[in-house]
This record gives sequence, C-alpha cells and structure tokens, in this order.
Amino acid sequence: MNLRFDAVAEASRKKPLEVKAPAERPSEYFGKYVFNRAKMYKYLPADVFTKLTDVIDNGTHLDRSIADAVATGMKQWAIENGVTHYTHWFQPLTEGTAEKHDAFIEHDGKGGMIEEFSGKLLVQQEPDASSFPSGGIRNTFEARGYSAWDPTSPVFIMDDTLCIPTIFISYTGEALDYKAPLLRALHAVNVAATNVCQYFGSDVKQCHANLGWEQEYFLVDSDLFAARPDLIMTGRTLMGHNSAKNQQMDDHYFGSIPERVQSFMKDLEIQALELGIPCKTRHNEVAPNQFELAPIFEECNLAVDHNMLLMSLMKKVARKHGFQVLLHEKPFDGINGSGKHNNWSLSTDTGILLYKPGKTPMENLRFVVFIVETLMGVYKHNGLLKASIMSATNAHRLGANEAPPAIISAFVGKQLSDLLNHIEKSDKKDLFKLEGKEGVILDIPEIPEILKDNTDRNRTSPFAFTGNRFEFRAVGSEANCASAMIVLNTAVAEALTNFKSRVDALISKGEEKTSALIDVIREDIKTSTPIHFEGNGYSDEWIAEAKKRGLDSESSCPVCFDRYLDADSIHMFEGQKVLSQNELTARNEVKWETYTKKIQIEARVMGDLAMNHILPVTTHYQSQLARNVQSMIEIFGREEGKELTSRNVKLIKEIAERNQKIETGVEELINARKVANKIEDPRTKAVAYHDTVAPKMEEIRYQIDHLELLVSDELWTLPKYRELLFIR
Repeated sequence: MNLRFDAVAEASRKKPLEVKAPAERPSEYFGKYVFNRAKMYKYLPADVFTKLTDVIDNGTHLDRSIADAVATGMKQWAIENGVTHYTHWFQPLTEGTAEKHDAFIEHDGKGGMIEEFSGKLLVQQEPDASSFPSGGIRNTFEARGYSAWDPTSPVFIMDDTLCIPTIFISYTGEALDYKAPLLRALHAVNVAATNVCQYFGSDVKQCHANLGWEQEYFLVDSDLFAARPDLIMTGRTLMGHNSAKNQQMDDHYFGSIPERVQSFMKDLEIQALELGIPCKTRHNEVAPNQFELAPIFEECNLAVDHNMLLMSLMKKVARKHGFQVLLHEKPFDGINGSGKHNNWSLSTDTGILLYKPGKTPMENLRFVVFIVETLMGVYKHNGLLKASIMSATNAHRLGANEAPPAIISAFVGKQLSDLLNHIEKSDKKDLFKLEGKEGVILDIPEIPEILKDNTDRNRTSPFAFTGNRFEFRAVGSEANCASAMIVLNTAVAEALTNFKSRVDALISKGEEKTSALIDVIREDIKTSTPIHFEGNGYSDEWIAEAKKRGLDSESSCPVCFDRYLDADSIHMFEGQKVLSQNELTARNEVKWETYTKKIQIEARVMGDLAMNHILPVTTHYQSQLARNVQSMIEIFGREEGKELTSRNVKLIKEIAERNQKIETGVEELINARKVANKIEDPRTKAVAYHDTVAPKMEEIRYQIDHLELLVSDELWTLPKYRELLFIR
C-alpha cells in the first residue's frame, strides 16, 4: 500500500489523549520541580541561604565555601523527588542545549555505594569542548572545557535528573555558549542604566532587563511527519504544492482549538508550570496547524533558559500526543512562518519601568532619555541586530509579508514621534524652566497620554515600541533568544554609557544638569532619526528609502554575519566586556559553517527525494498513461484513438519535460555543491552555498510542485499540504 495513505488513515484514527490535571490549583504546583527560594529556605542552613540569595539578588561573588552545603541541600531535595542523576545543562553554539548525566553514586570503601553530590560537582564540570562548535578556539586534540554553575537561574528536575544551568567556556577562558556573553551583556546594561538613573535620584541600585517571548510553532501528526523525509531531516517541506484552502479564510487565527491540540496544550502547560515556566497565553495562530504559547515576562537570563527548556519539553510532550512540533521558521511554503517576538524592557530594583512615562517632569524626562538612547543603540547597530536574528531558517521568513522585513527600523507611534520632534526642534527656553526646589517643568504634556494606547501598532516593524516595552519581532521561532538579547542589551548599554559621558562632560564645564541632559538628548534624537519608520515595511519604496538613510539592507544571510566583525561592533563588544574579537571571530566561523551545513543537508535531501521518490512516481504514472494511449489506439484506431487520448499525450509530454528539468537540476545542484565544497574559507563557502546551491533547490522544487498536480493522487507517496495542515 501507499505509505502516505497508511499515514493519513492512522492519523485520522487518533483520539485526544486524556490529561488529568493535578488536584491543586496552578499556583500551588507552580515550580514543583524547581529549587526555588522556598526550597532553598527549607533545605539550606540559614547563613548559606542568606549568602546564596545575596548572590542571586545583588550579583555578589559566589563564595565557594558554601557550595558543599548547597549541594547537600539540593541532593536531599532531589532524592526525595526520585532523582538519581545530575547534569550541567548548558547552551552550546548548536542552537540547542547539552547535558551529560552522572549518577549520585560513589564507592563507600566497603564494597558498596553511597549517594554523593559535592559542591565541587555542583560548581564546575569538564565537558569535552572539542566536540562542540568553537570556531577554531578548540582543536579536536584540545578537549578541555569547563561548565560552571549559574546560581541566578534555578536548578530544576527533568524526569530523574537534577539539571543545573551553567555557562560553558574553553580551557583558555573564551565563551563557547550563549549564556556567558548574555550574562556579561546583562551586567553591562545594568551598570550603564543604573548610572543614568542616578541623574534622576539615588534610590536605584540595580537595573534589570526583562524578556517576554511569544513562541510560535506548528503541530503535525507524527505518522504524517514520519512519511516526509524532508521534515525529518530538515524541519521543513522542501517540496509541496499549496493546498486549495490554507489561511486565506482567516478562520484559524484565534479560532477554536482542536481537541487533540487542546489536550497537548493542557499537558504541556502543567509540566511547564511545574518547572517554573509561567505560561500565560495559548491560541491558534494565523496559519493552519500553527499555534502560540507565551509566558508572563521574567528577568532576561531566566526567560532565555525557560524558552530553551520549553522548546525541549514541547517536543517531548507532543510525541506523547501523537504530534511532532515544528519550530522551523518556514516549514510550509505559501503560508505564514513562525517567529518568536521578544518583548524587552528595563526596570529598576525599586520597581520603576524605565519605558513607562511617570507622574513628574523628571520622571518623564527619564522616560525620554531611555527611549532615545535605546533608539540610538538600535540605529548605530541596526545591521548587527539583523545579523543576531539571521539564520538559514529565519531567512525564509523575513520579509515574506507575514514577518518583519530584513531591514531593522523602529516604530514608536505618532504621539511619541511628535514628542521627540517637539523636544528636538522647540526653543530650549520654552521647553523647560527651573522652578526652584520644585524641579523642572517640562513642556511635554503629551507623555502621560501614551498610556492610553491611542497609537496603532505597526505589524511590519521589526522593533516596535508597544507601551512600556519594545517588541523585537524579527527573532526566529527556533532561535535561542540569547543571540538577539546579547546584541540588544550590549547596544543599549553602549548608548547609555556614551550618553552619560557626554552629559558629565557638559556638567563638568558648568552647565546645569537638566540642561545638559536635554542638550544631549536633542543631539541623539536628531542622530537616530533614520531608524524611525512608521509606514509599511513591506513596500518597495521603504527598501529604497532605507538605503538612502544608510540602514543595512543586506539580505544574504552569510553576508549579514559580517556585521559582527565590523570595527564598531568589535569596539562595542570589547568596550562593554561582553565578547572579545577572538570570540567574535570564532562565533562567526560557527555561523558560516552552520549555514553551509544546513543548506548542504537540504540539498542532499532534495536530490535524494527528487531521484528516489518523485521521478520513480512520475515515470510510473507516465508509463500508465502511455499504456492507456496505446490501448485506446488499438481499440479505436489511430485517428480516433489519438483524439480520445490527447489529454494523456499532453500529460506524458509535460511530465517528460519536467522530469528532464529535475534530472538536469539535480545534476547542477550536485555540481554546485562540489564546487562550493572545495572552498576552504568558511565565509566564502557559505556565500557560495547561498548564491549557487540554494537557488538550484528552488528551481527543482518548482518542477516537483507542478508535477504533484499532474500525477495520480494514489501514486504520490509524500503526504500533501492538504493532509499535513489540518489536524483530524
């Protein structure tokens, strides 16, 4: 039988899996498997608890002397929850997570075993650094690397394993992961933002970056998934004609959630809440079989860890419910792809939201300062921000009329735009005046009204102000949020640092503080003007206008990565002590190699499917048609037979022509790969794959998608879009 029909039949027989929720309310089982403060308080000595929370809250140095006591408490809690193993859980440059499990056992010296977990094992381990991407920092014969405990992200339990979030560095100290530079970037923006806050009062001691991600994803029945080698190997369909019905009726968005999906979502949310992931929102997305999950915002580092954990968890839960989760940004052609909007903001330890207008003139001036300096960071490093979200997979989604264009711009809305224009162009004497001890009265009454959300949202903007936060909409669905957050937080830290140095310089020359603040703000409003764009980001006019403004308009993924090695980027990363030039160079090598390998895998899968699935099916159907023509001629005679079989003859000819183009295309694809593979420089090779290999795949797909409409349905072996995209 046809494997496709078997898979479709099996999918149609599946029923929702019954999920029993815990008897408690969600608030009662939230964080059940997390070593949170309540667990710390219960299982740690009082002095150890105080020292550890001081590290978490205030960034003080971790005293290794408390490690044994912490490890003992963790082990007791873990064993009480059925845990037998522990692992250092880290985020290498593979876009996923890594873990090596070790048991809580050691020899007791009497021929038996004891459960043991020491502070040394908690704080540090030594994974093999040569087996992870390092961009040349580690040679294959240089294996030593270190994972080190990050106490700011709580330890958690997955199945029978205690998972310890860690950074991952080389023997020579370079970061080989996403967490280490993210923590450095968060420290940089904390210092810079706190210093600027001192202009407006001395109560602020720390500033925190917050992140709320919105995870979009597709669900596909596991039996249909198993019948699509391209989905298995690449995460996307390399071929497949559009379904007659897809998203054009707008009936899936916010629609009733299918029963099987609802069961999956319920199970996922329960397990996520038990792991401390604060799931808040779930709904159908625009495309069929596309859904979204979003949590309550959290501190940025923790939010990144939770997103990586959730992506792993949702794959596991989906399999249990007979689904496969597709996190690829564009698994299906012709319908919306998936993103992961990053809602980012800054707040203080005193509870101030720095992107929210205040009730006093000075609070509103602070709001303007942070808005403008954020725009300055985005403007100066717009190409780098694009590079931070660019990948072989996300490149399919960007600019495709359902996602932000591949040009970074910022939308702030008419009110805020008018306000910034007013500050820039008004006479400074009219803009503010000193009123003795009452402080500064600013002539900017518009600010409080921003809270009314009377400015429309721009869905085409990659970086939009959405009221008390910015939404970085260009991040891809399968990406590690840390990549974008490293760049954004570092860029804003640099802008704030530069802002403070210029203000201090004016004050040192005798200018009054508020006057100096406004002088510098006015300069930066003018400088960052090119990044402001309120219109349609999909229009051709915007592409031309963006180039005139000097914004980075490059669309080639490998070339976009060059921005990491620009002089301004290196100066920013090194100046903020986030990444060294050596680390940046190494990471770019990894990015280019990853891009090449992903396109290489797709090309090989495309060639295999074309030659071993598609052509045998099309030639078989062609033979059936030929036998029909021959039989009809034998029965009715040559003239009448030709007339009766004219459609079949036309089909035979068209199939033959398209088959020939596929064969030629596959041969050209293989040759293009061979030429590219001889290139040693990783950047040049990646560019060659982008320019010469990837286009060949699109040419082959064009022919295959047309053949899908010509060949008898009963012969086509691959599940079609109309079957993949509608859950039964």
